[in-house]
Amino acid sequence: RTAHLPDTANAVSRDYNFWLGDGFASGGSRGYDHKVLGITARGAWVCVQRHFREMGIDIQTQPFTVVGIGDMSGDVFGNGMLLSEQICLKAAFNHRHIFLDPNPDPATTFAERKRLFDLPRSSWSDFNAELISAGGGVFDRDAKEIPLSQQVRDWLGVRHETLDGDSLIRLLLMADVDLLWNGGIGTYVKANSQKNEDAGDRANDAVRINGNQLRAKVVGEGGNLGMTQLGRIEYALNGGRINTDAIDNSAGVDCSDHEVNLKIFMLHLMESGQVKDEDERDQLLEAVTDSVCDAVLANNYGQSQCLSLDSQRSQQDRELFIDLTARLATIDLLDRQSEALPSSKEVLGRKIAYTRPELAILLAYSKMQLYQDLLESDLPDRPLAADFLAHYYPAAIAQQFAGHLDSQPLKREIIATMITNMVVNQAGCAFCYRMARRYDIPLYQVAEAYLHFDRLINGQALRQQIALLDNRMSSKEQYQRLMALEDTLAAMCDWALSQAPELIAFDRLVTMHDDLEAYSKLLSSILPEKRWKACQQQAETLASQGMEEGAALQLATLPMLENLLPVMALH
Repeated sequence: RTAHLPDTANAVSRDYNFWLGDGFASGGSRGYDHKVLGITARGAWVCVQRHFREMGIDIQTQPFTVVGIGDMSGDVFGNGMLLSEQICLKAAFNHRHIFLDPNPDPATTFAERKRLFDLPRSSWSDFNAELISAGGGVFDRDAKEIPLSQQVRDWLGVRHETLDGDSLIRLLLMADVDLLWNGGIGTYVKANSQKNEDAGDRANDAVRINGNQLRAKVVGEGGNLGMTQLGRIEYALNGGRINTDAIDNSAGVDCSDHEVNLKIFMLHLMESGQVKDEDERDQLLEAVTDSVCDAVLANNYGQSQCLSLDSQRSQQDRELFIDLTARLATIDLLDRQSEALPSSKEVLGRKIAYTRPELAILLAYSKMQLYQDLLESDLPDRPLAADFLAHYYPAAIAQQFAGHLDSQPLKREIIATMITNMVVNQAGCAFCYRMARRYDIPLYQVAEAYLHFDRLINGQALRQQIALLDNRMSSKEQYQRLMALEDTLAAMCDWALSQAPELIAFDRLVTMHDDLEAYSKLLSSILPEKRWKACQQQAETLASQGMEEGAALQLATLPMLENLLPVMALH
């Protein structure tokens, strides 16, 4: 990110008195510095952590091997390779060098990578050779002959004593490692069915491999376009763990969105005298940096979790996801061919219904559809949605300027975005479509019902309790708990939409909360003794894993809420 480019764009915006002011371009000398924050890499790392957590590995405490694309002076690669002290970086390459360290020491190499990151315009040639394990070294990428030590040959499984740079890079891309971390520039993986021209990156034609040749267990796409979409799908169908670059490195764009929306809000505060000048505004922005980053990373967490849950949902109901794809195509929102989505016949014949890269596409387009439907409705203007605007802003800003939040000219768009992300990330990309089709109602009405009942049972608190058990509870059990929660909410939406729509009215929430509390207190006397004891045992198990007792009991008794709405409807 070059600071003068946003500054120049913002200067032009001001000269023309454009309504965005210096929020026209994010970053620059008066914005968030993404390299300093490391936000893009941190967002991708949240996604990488999930892949490993699903394998029962905590990469913050357990050593793991990495091959990287990039160098320590780069924003995404450099920041990424400093996010765990357990990284064993066995090799990396950029446009100039190839770095080899067949048996790295995590502690000493972490410190050396940090030194290079802090060293202006560093390259792999600046790495202290004394800290590289036996048989390693730094070599010119364009060398015709690079000597391969016995250690490197054993690791890569080759007999060649020397290789040219391009051939060595191909082997590194195909190496058997835990993580391939892409923080560089270029497209290095395509599908077997594609030609090199399809990748649109002639500079790397000589090193590019196919998705079915990748042996890394996980791919983290901090950079853009590191793989073709068909390459990702091919890799995923062969058991690789991957999302898409749009999912993994979304934190940078998300951070920019927050910065721009804050600046737009502050512009109105300056015009009304609530904020003195740009210096005071910049101080306010700096003070809430951590809160902005937390909100951004929470979205990476939610989106990657949605892909995991939708992987299970699509396996259980392939037809639903096939129908969703067809619907998005029918309304001309989605082009199945350009997005490399499989045909219905292919989905039905596969072992894996939809891969994560394919689900990432459906996630994006289902969000686009719901967002547009929300904007065209009055839901963003209703009391149920009012809290979303305040929750978008860092708490300090929302509290200090509580009476002025409505002055944000993009408030409806922000609220619609917040609702869209919450509903889709939690309930899945096909939820609103399924309910809307069943009852022939607009998507926003399904979202309204979901928000209503999620607030009723305090679903956010339950999800937070489950998230706190990362690396303490198996991801399989976490997903079972989350799926049970979403199934309960879906059942409540289903019953209310078909039997008692009046229960979804916002002014019913207070009395419904009272009814829920009374109902919960009666469960021990209503349920058969054996079933109640089973619920208590489940709750005790959850509490022993670190969950709050109240949340543990609520999760254990979620299936018992099936009779709650019929009781409420009688009032």
